[in-house]
Amino acid sequence: MMNTLTLDISHALIGASLDWANMNNENIAVAVVDSAGELIAFSRADGASPQSCVLAQNKAYTSARDRQKTSQLAAWAKETHKTLGFWTDPRITGMAGGVPIESTSGKVIGGIGISGMAEEADERLAMDIIAAVMRDRTE
Repeated sequence: MMNTLTLDISHALIGASLDWANMNNENIAVAVVDSAGELIAFSRADGASPQSCVLAQNKAYTSARDRQKTSQLAAWAKETHKTLGFWTDPRITGMAGGVPIESTSGKVIGGIGISGMAEEADERLAMDIIAAVMRDRTE
């Protein structure tokens, strides 16, 4: 695995996501950010909606900044009866599909956000893509 999220790795994550989407006739948007939530790379399928483009970036941002999957943040907010406005950051989202990317030591070094399918499918794809790309990098 790695300790830094590079542009090369970011492109590999996006490429693998879009390859999967193309093979499965899905129109998704994919964003990869660094540990502060700053955009490293972004791309979208030709048919991806404008809203998916915004959501993918916000999902990646949230997962990196909050150091957890966006679905976990949503569950916490629901459990504690807090709104996402609690963070006073309009980019924070509880929509599933944002997943943090960790270094070999378990430190969050970035996040990936996928949008365009059902939320659970976005999250599953993000997790699968991280696992596949990182596995390929260590073999």
